Amino acid sequence: MSFPIERPRRLRRTALHRELAAEHRLHPGDFVAPLFVREDIAAPVPLTLLAGHQQETLESITSRVEALLTVGCTKVLLFGIPARKDAEGSEAWNDAGIVQEAVRRIRARFGHDVLIITDCCLDEFTSHGHCGILTETGDVDNDATILSYAKAAVSQAKAGADIIAPSGMMDGQVGAIREALDEHGFADVAILAYSAKYASCLYGPFREAADCAPQFGDRSGYQMQPANAIEALREARLDAEEGADMLMVKPALWYLDIIAALAHESELPVAAYLVSGECAMIHDGGARGLFSEERAMVEAHLALKRAGATILISYYAGAMCEYLATKGTAAHVPQAVH
Repeated sequence: MSFPIERPRRLRRTALHRELAAEHRLHPGDFVAPLFVREDIAAPVPLTLLAGHQQETLESITSRVEALLTVGCTKVLLFGIPARKDAEGSEAWNDAGIVQEAVRRIRARFGHDVLIITDCCLDEFTSHGHCGILTETGDVDNDATILSYAKAAVSQAKAGADIIAPSGMMDGQVGAIREALDEHGFADVAILAYSAKYASCLYGPFREAADCAPQFGDRSGYQMQPANAIEALREARLDAEEGADMLMVKPALWYLDIIAALAHESELPVAAYLVSGECAMIHDGGARGLFSEERAMVEAHLALKRAGATILISYYAGAMCEYLATKGTAAHVPQAVH
């Protein structure tokens, strides 16, 4: 008795075959759009290193959210740049601060049609650009810093944030924030933990956007070193034990192995942050004619989904949702042009 030759290509023959057999699909509900709102500008300021994005004013931030909602992107991650910075980053927990006011305006305009995530860190608010309060020797004081994160988280929750996203990579930050939220009556506010945030070279455009480049040194003393994978899983386990509701890997494309390992090990949703440098490379490669920017955009996000991420934070969030709205739910990259 003979058996037929296996022919996997039968299910690749046409676009509809490929769509039917797709193992992973992208959906607008997967995406979170990072947004920057700045206090000391009279009009939006385009970002030179991140094409198509800008620092928003308190007046323009609602228009930007409305544009995202129009294409089906219902989730945003807010970063704020205050007019006044100091060594402690005290504007981070100012109830009348830039992030808090932006949250209130978005909530007043759109109600709960938009899910608001707020970054909870100090680097945008400190005069030195580091993610925490410094000791006399210039090191970050971990324990003093997480108390400040807790105050900022409570202030953001009072303003109406749905999810707090601590990004400083301080030991115990999730536990301190969870305890403070619960004590102040915000037990329903979730935490998206930056569990594996690497000391990467890919944050340059973000640091322009958030005006948060360190004034001295770097962040390798508290962000993870790129050589380590087991440490990332340990960090994630600690965050989960402290009360995190979701776990994040950042950057994304260069750390697909970490996303895959974390998705396999954890029962919590895994977020992947396609960071500014990764998105800028895709854009610049497309602009130079090295490849189709649209194809690269779709393929990159499918890679994150394939690795196991269920939450995709990306500067392409709006463009991806628009693509999905006009061309259907993506189960494969667009047809190649040879």
